[in-house]
Amino acid sequence: MKSKLILAAAMLAFAAPAAKAQVVVDMSLITCGQYMKAPEARKALISSWMSGYYMSSKNLLNVDMRYVKRNHEVIDKYCKRHPKETLMQAIAKNAK
Repeated sequence: MKSKLILAAAMLAFAAPAAKAQVVVDMSLITCGQYMKAPEARKALISSWMSGYYMSSKNLLNVDMRYVKRNHEVIDKYCKRHPKETLMQAIAKNAK
């Protein structure tokens, strides 16, 4: 009987809809200052997203990781000097 009760409780726990944490980020609003204060893992994620966004706008289907790394370094350097500028503006001016 006890095992049936545990099984029923487990089934109810898994059947209940899980609370989903959803975060929507408007990439056009991120400033260089906010980007520079982000943890390295988040900066890498944002940098990768931006790289893909701008590469797709040029209809490029291949990702050259050398350019992703180079652009990440260039944007970091630029954003240190221009913290109030948006990250998308910085990338548009510097990404290749």
